Amino acid sequence: MPGATRVKSAISYATVMPNLTLYTYWRSSASHRIRIALGYKGLTYDPVYVNLLEGEQRRDEYKQTNPMGYLPCLVIDGQKFVESTAILELLEDLYPAPPLFPNRPEDRARVRALMQIVNSGIQPLQNLVVLDKIGDDKEKRLDWLRHFITRGLAAWEALASRFAEETGQKGPFAYGPSFSAADALLIPQLYTARRFGIDLSSYATILRVDEATKDLPFVKAAYPDVQPDAKL
Repeated sequence: MPGATRVKSAISYATVMPNLTLYTYWRSSASHRIRIALGYKGLTYDPVYVNLLEGEQRRDEYKQTNPMGYLPCLVIDGQKFVESTAILELLEDLYPAPPLFPNRPEDRARVRALMQIVNSGIQPLQNLVVLDKIGDDKEKRLDWLRHFITRGLAAWEALASRFAEETGQKGPFAYGPSFSAADALLIPQLYTARRFGIDLSSYATILRVDEATKDLPFVKAAYPDVQPDAKL
């Protein structure tokens, strides 16, 4: 699983650059989150491509990196860190500017709630390990995906709308006027939703976030279809 050319983020904020390696796959939504966050914080990294469709994540070589066989893994100066939301929190602690989380504890809790709808309520149910348990029937797998993605996005829309009304934080991003970790999780999920033909037209808040973020340089640079390992 050789790495490719060093990837540079679209915007540079950091003054002291760590040595970063990201184990990633172009269509891994959890890896997509970290690509967005690294770009947002102006951090460069060396990619190591792990092909999920070929089962490279289940090989002993990779399981020494993450025993669960999941992506991503971020290596910071030789230390390995796994689970995308834990990595996001670590990046925030190590490289706090620009921030992925608001200052107030109450606002951080709301951002984390939006994150967890995606992280716990949608994304695990679309993982290959789950789909393989469902079986080989393509229509059954697609019905499963569409059901749980639609259910989760509807909940995300309702919660984000409620937060906006309660706090006055009305965008244009997922939570108020600033990009946050909630956006970093929503964007990859929207890519997956569109990939499986899910109609997003009834989700006004989600579409607003999509419009506000789609042309940001660090978002565009993290897009799955432009990754060096993409197979279209």
